[in-house]
Amino acid sequence: QGAAHAATRLLGLQEFKAASTVKINPDAPQRNARFLTLEARKTLLVPTPRLRAGLFNKIVPPSGATKEILRICATSQGIKEYSVPVGLDGKAQVDLVVVGSVAVSEKGWRIGKGEGYADMEYAMMVSMGAVREDTPVITIVHDCQVVDIAEELLDDHDLTVDYVLTPTRTIKTNCKRPKPQGIIWHKARAVSYEMLGKIPILKSLRYREKQAGKDVTLQDEQSDLANATTPVALNEKARAGNTRPQAATGPAHLGQCDVDSDSLSPRLDGSGEITTVYVGNIPPSVRVSELKSALREFHATPFRLNWQGAQHRAFLDYRDKATAESAVSSLKGLSLGGNALRVELAKNQRN
Repeated sequence: QGAAHAATRLLGLQEFKAASTVKINPDAPQRNARFLTLEARKTLLVPTPRLRAGLFNKIVPPSGATKEILRICATSQGIKEYSVPVGLDGKAQVDLVVVGSVAVSEKGWRIGKGEGYADMEYAMMVSMGAVREDTPVITIVHDCQVVDIAEELLDDHDLTVDYVLTPTRTIKTNCKRPKPQGIIWHKARAVSYEMLGKIPILKSLRYREKQAGKDVTLQDEQSDLANATTPVALNEKARAGNTRPQAATGPAHLGQCDVDSDSLSPRLDGSGEITTVYVGNIPPSVRVSELKSALREFHATPFRLNWQGAQHRAFLDYRDKATAESAVSSLKGLSLGGNALRVELAKNQRN
């Protein structure tokens, strides 16, 4: 109630006037905030719902769009129809962040719905260099949502806000509490092995930070650690003992290629049936060892890897379709060398 009017208070903020790119959450209460951003001819970024398909959608209204069209662009349906994805390597620079809240204090301490998505989105923006320490964060709420919040309820990964806009007030919080400086993997409530499986871009970010030497231990990792590392250790042992060259299994027309075995047990079963996964859009700078490392990290190691770096692609052979489909799901959204890889079942399967 009153959300549309509360959003008009954005127009009076110097931070909004000066902003070129604004990130606003996709929920209905912020619809008018998204419209006002588009009407002011600013770049609007909206997080993809639950981050399932990437990090942001950049809203691109049609040329000469009327107010009516801009209002449609600000809706959930408009976001689907008039947007392009922006991933971790999208080089976005966000000048202003607008988030929703369940409750917020005049000191700028915020409580969301408990799923941690707003905190995680901000932390991911920090990791990709999209926000700075002084990037303003605003929340738009009803007056009844402005309440006292005990500071002990906040943790290091919780996002604070600089302005609270309500239908009757513009509150400058002067919040001194530091904002998250990236994902604190072992504290982030929303991040688990299950969540990594649902959010490919989060999985890709964790892999990138692990390669950079950062601690990416998860809250639930201790209990899963033994199970998670056993296949990798077995793979290393099997690969060390499997030094005999193998014949290429790709289709004949694919040309010259390098074939590596990453098999737990190199022989196929008696059926001879395999399912192949295509990995494309591999940058020229990426080596086969980097792809192998990523496959092990995401527990998607094939029994054979057909590397075709010159053609910017690779083919992964799995023992059955279910294992291959699981690998496709695990690898979706993976970025290597600055490129989001294209991962799908190969169009031409063979026995």
